[in-house]
Amino acid sequence: MAVLTHDEIIRRVRSGEIGIDPFSEAKVGPASVDLHLHNQFRVFRRVREIFHVTEEADYSEVSEVITIPDDDYFVLMPGETVHGVTRERIRLPDKLAGRLEGRSRFARVGLMVHITASFMQPGIDNRQALEMNNAGPMPLAIRPGIAICQFIFEECVGRAHYGGRFRHQVAP
Repeated sequence: MAVLTHDEIIRRVRSGEIGIDPFSEAKVGPASVDLHLHNQFRVFRRVREIFHVTEEADYSEVSEVITIPDDDYFVLMPGETVHGVTRERIRLPDKLAGRLEGRSRFARVGLMVHITASFMQPGIDNRQALEMNNAGPMPLAIRPGIAICQFIFEECVGRAHYGGRFRHQVAP
């Protein structure tokens, strides 16, 4: 797969082939776009029963969504995992896929932005879910609006369209 660079990303957004809402050209890097953290987090409740990992598993049974004010922060404790979501909604055509990557400045203090499932399928139209984990030794204050991750666009050989249950996700 070929990775789209700065000028190509901007050209395809301007033409409408790629949708990013909201979009700022200032957030386009050499080969990625910075995405910002929304103010909603899905936190896991402390439960004592076993959660069976199956195809039918529903994470909403053991978690809840909380919203914090934009001028506040969420404290992520060492070893804790939460789901976040980007402010930006990404729409990809059938010939582009993408990857979500964390930022090294945050990884250096132990913040993992995407534990797994960082591949974004062709045809998505959603906000990007973030599986955030604090692998560091101290609590981390995470603020809504921060450029938390970057999206890398990859051109596919052929066309495909994702039809799974998260194709239109907008909340964590």
